[in-house]
Amino acid sequence: MPLNRRKFLTSSAATGAGVALTGAVAAPAAQAAPAAPAQKGPKRYSLTVMGTTDLHGHVFNWDYFKDATYNDTAGNAQGLSRISTLVNQVREEKGRDHTLLVDAGDTIQGTPLAYYYAKVDPITAKGGPVHPMARAMNAIGYDAVALGNHEFNYGIETLRKFESQCDFPLLGANALDAKTLKPAFAPYVIKTFHAPGGAPVKVAVLGLTNPGIAIWDKAYVQGKLTFPGLEEQAAKWVPKLRSMGADVVIVSAHSGSDGTSSYGDQVPYVENAAANVARQVPGIDAILVGHAHAEIPELRVTNEQTGKTVVLSEPLCYAERLTLFDIELVFEKGRWQVESVAASLRNSNTVPDDPEITKLLSEQHAAVVKYVNQVVGKATETLTTVDARYKDASIIDLINKVQEDVVKAAMAGGAYASLPVISQASPFSRTSQIPAGDVTIRDLSSLYVYDNTLVAKLMTGAQVRAYLEYSAGYFVQTAADAVVDVDKLTNANNRPDYNYDYVSGLRYDIDIAQPAGSRIKNLTFNGAALDDAQEFVFAVNNYRANGGGAFPYVASAKELWSESTEIRTRIAEWVTAKGVLDPKDFASVDWKLTRNGAPVF
Repeated sequence: MPLNRRKFLTSSAATGAGVALTGAVAAPAAQAAPAAPAQKGPKRYSLTVMGTTDLHGHVFNWDYFKDATYNDTAGNAQGLSRISTLVNQVREEKGRDHTLLVDAGDTIQGTPLAYYYAKVDPITAKGGPVHPMARAMNAIGYDAVALGNHEFNYGIETLRKFESQCDFPLLGANALDAKTLKPAFAPYVIKTFHAPGGAPVKVAVLGLTNPGIAIWDKAYVQGKLTFPGLEEQAAKWVPKLRSMGADVVIVSAHSGSDGTSSYGDQVPYVENAAANVARQVPGIDAILVGHAHAEIPELRVTNEQTGKTVVLSEPLCYAERLTLFDIELVFEKGRWQVESVAASLRNSNTVPDDPEITKLLSEQHAAVVKYVNQVVGKATETLTTVDARYKDASIIDLINKVQEDVVKAAMAGGAYASLPVISQASPFSRTSQIPAGDVTIRDLSSLYVYDNTLVAKLMTGAQVRAYLEYSAGYFVQTAADAVVDVDKLTNANNRPDYNYDYVSGLRYDIDIAQPAGSRIKNLTFNGAALDDAQEFVFAVNNYRANGGGAFPYVASAKELWSESTEIRTRIAEWVTAKGVLDPKDFASVDWKLTRNGAPVF
């Protein structure tokens, strides 16, 4: 689909590509805040910018994997239906003409509901449905949404269709057309509020997304879109917004705050750059942070050039929190000045669902519940991921077995058909379970929660050894005589579970008494020490194949084959074809943790 900019993007000879949506954000008179009594002194105006992020297809407080109301030990609640209630409360408190509602991205991927309307009953089909996230966010009245990296998971056509269904712009100042280097999406939006008795207040929202898209969704964006750094593009656009008369500049950034990257040196840009933007780019008042799935009520960062404070906030993902930036302005020297900014969070577990959202989306929700409860086979025993992080678990072997079979079939009859196929898989979830008895799509979906697809790469034994050493850095170094606490054994250097890999088809020990980089012991293939020159066809998910997690060699390895069918779907097909899910058909003991050669468990 052409990368044309859509209805929210206009051009101006003075400013280049941009958007200026002006006019009061008015509400019925009953919702307006009562007029303040006349008083001497400078004119003042109060504005509250509300924000969500990383909604990931959550419209209701419902767990599709468990077929039940969502609950966790912290008592959190999820879903846009709860956010809608919070938003209505804030608008009632502040006055509709004193509020703005934005989001920091990752909207259309992450739940079976999101998957269903991308793949099963796709919004891109002729006469297809309106995406439930578009319906909900339109009804709630979002003013702007920044692009997240997961917006690209289903391809540009799906994203553009979703964009066309939204009553608000999708912002991405650093999502550029690869040929023209002009914005492929609206970079910003400007909203004008009419302050009683004073000049209008202009509020600009600049949207920035994650440069990692170029790696993680390379298959969809390569040659079509490019994603320069957030700091660079903010430095370009913030002065333009100020020159256009913006009194307040808000950045909605799908980028965490801690300055880290998960893709090594594959791109010259920082993945989690929100605080860098605050420090380096003058003229920003507040940043809505996304991507990291963290909870930051308020983070104050000093701009290095001006010495002014920039306020950052990140609401918890899945619509569990709503950020409020309360901004006070004063009219001085002929213009509005930001006097103060304070951020806080509101919790979705304090309010009920908005019945209007429930009514609006109940039919689409019911269709997804029916879909995920389809029975595709029977399991001979219960399989679980509860200890899959530190013990070789059969349930992860299932993923690897499916991937091996698919890639072997793809290689058959070709130049690489004689090479052995090995596979990687990660323990994505700590709570996934396939119970004995009927196996449903939701059981298998809970095992593989991401919409990854399969790729085959050509790797040598030496490269696989380095890959395993890197993966083993996931474990915390533990002395041979130390007590093993499984809750403290993994996630060294904050590495997430999805960046630890099993590799099938080999046998090896991971000696956690040794420092990272020297842990892989007794590495064998077919009962003999691994030959560094041996070639393998390596079955990997597209995230890893494109460099996600910064594992060595795999991103640059020769690609032999790839497909667009999700690994989750391949697992369901494999189970359906078998009819019976029996560990004897896929389970193997490939690795174990040791300390100075002695097994940990």
